[in-house]
Amino acid sequence: METIKQRQVGELVKRHFSMVLQEEGGYVYGPTPLVTVTAVKVSPDLGQARIYLSVYNTENKQAVILEMEEEKSRLKQALASRLRKQVRRIPDVQFFLDDTLDEMFRLRDLFQRLHDDNQMGSDSEE
Repeated sequence: METIKQRQVGELVKRHFSMVLQEEGGYVYGPTPLVTVTAVKVSPDLGQARIYLSVYNTENKQAVILEMEEEKSRLKQALASRLRKQVRRIPDVQFFLDDTLDEMFRLRDLFQRLHDDNQMGSDSEE
């Protein structure tokens, strides 16, 4: 269970890391991919931040995450410059791919295909 402080720091990291990606993202992974921060989970000691990212406009989503891992020090430094006055200790960041939206589209297409093939059952109750 997250504490109030963990949620506050997580939201702060999420907001500021989104701005960092707007400014630095094009230099790290190029202009084509669109990367958004979906969630940030902070450890109880506020020393680790797990940043969950959604990646669009590219087929190889994991490559974008790996490029961000290579430039982690640059991204953390940009985040630290924004958070310096607001938190006592800058958390170490880890990047994770959030494919929830991709999974949702895949399931929607699967259900639509089942519906089109009349395999969903009858709509009326008997």
